[in-house]
Amino acid sequence: MSAVAFVAESSVFSASVDGVLPVPLPVVGRDVRVPLVTGGDAEYAALDYAASAPCLQRVWDDVAAYLPYYGSVHRGAGYLSQLSTDLYEQSRATVAGYLDARADDVVLFTRGTTDSLNLLAAALPAGTRVFVFETEHHAALLPWRRTADVTQLPAPGSHAEAVAALDAALAASDPGTPRLVCVTGASNVTGELFPVAELAATAHRHGARIVLDAAQLAPHHKVSLAGLDVDWVAFSGHKLYAPFGAGVLAGRGDWLAEAEPYLAGGGASKTVTADAVEWNGGSARHEAGSPNVVGAYAIASACRALDEAGLEALAAREEALLARLRAGLADIPEVRTLDLFGPESARVSVLSFVVEGWNSSRFAAALSAEYGIGVRDGLFCAHPLVRKLLGGRSDAPTECGAPDAPAGEQNLNAIRVSFGAGTPEEHLDRFVAAVRELVARGARWTYRTDGGRCVPEADPRGPVSAAALG
Repeated sequence: MSAVAFVAESSVFSASVDGVLPVPLPVVGRDVRVPLVTGGDAEYAALDYAASAPCLQRVWDDVAAYLPYYGSVHRGAGYLSQLSTDLYEQSRATVAGYLDARADDVVLFTRGTTDSLNLLAAALPAGTRVFVFETEHHAALLPWRRTADVTQLPAPGSHAEAVAALDAALAASDPGTPRLVCVTGASNVTGELFPVAELAATAHRHGARIVLDAAQLAPHHKVSLAGLDVDWVAFSGHKLYAPFGAGVLAGRGDWLAEAEPYLAGGGASKTVTADAVEWNGGSARHEAGSPNVVGAYAIASACRALDEAGLEALAAREEALLARLRAGLADIPEVRTLDLFGPESARVSVLSFVVEGWNSSRFAAALSAEYGIGVRDGLFCAHPLVRKLLGGRSDAPTECGAPDAPAGEQNLNAIRVSFGAGTPEEHLDRFVAAVRELVARGARWTYRTDGGRCVPEADPRGPVSAAALG
């Protein structure tokens, strides 16, 4: 059996009928029911796709079909090892095609976006200066501090301001040193799109390189290395409906080829003696250890499924649902959504907000415990950006997700709702209805802080009486 035999042939997408939105892509766990503290249960509404998207059913089926044939990659002589090696390298080619990789680009499989950017940071030439906006996720803010000089640019108020700020910073820097720009494709806090192509053009005009953090962009829009003219792109499988522990770094190979291996070990080494080692070139140089063939194959499967479904059709569906969500929240005066570029800016299906009179962690806990709706609360591993959007000091001591302030008092945390190709319309309608009800009536249960998280009170007297709600 060849590796090709594991590729499913049926389409996973159903087109719209009579103007109705296309149906969501089938995902694993779509019909899971969860208990409610108020009694009974509810179908779980997973609205935290920006953290980890559910597994596409197509991906699960492909992985399940392969698992009986699982074997070690690159080093085994047996049939299953040979087949697994073939599948692994075919997966690399699939991802390269999905990203419109150029002929000399390399595709590395990593553990995720954070791992990808740390790998690139370890490969930077000596003396490199990195330029990064304070709006980035910590995965894009922090890795460079270990290996390079970092220029942190303030949060821009518009696309034009972002391009102008980068242009000025690069113009003022030393053209004789290697320079790298790191930018997100879509904010993990506001969902807003950044002007990636314009920033890439600006970087290249000054002789700098650019890496795109596509963790939030890739699940929703086409990401083209050639079309955007970025030097590298990084993303995570678990956000691309393939939660099997793998990610991708793809792009130019020269800095990677010249750098010491990211991890020292088998696979990265070509020959080893008592006092010397010759390292491999190509992708093997930075993929030491036993490759995660299941994770790589899952990402490739997700790429094929999204291609078959049509990314433009999926994006159009999400845009319609996002407009519906924003309109619903706009009718609730106590809700304030967070924007960097303004309410009309283009974005993916990620939205953060705060509710007047509520601690965000308690609000999120009530959505889960009383309505079966899963969202995210906290600072979303983007502390500088959330502080700015909430009007907090840049040095304010905050902890991701910790509900330190009582309900009704100012606290530097927010609520994030995010969705994608597998989200049914009714889950978003339930969410808006739940927000409206919580704002109007308050929580029906009491909550406490436990280990930095807000959880339902276990006291059997937990439910709040109707009289207490007024």
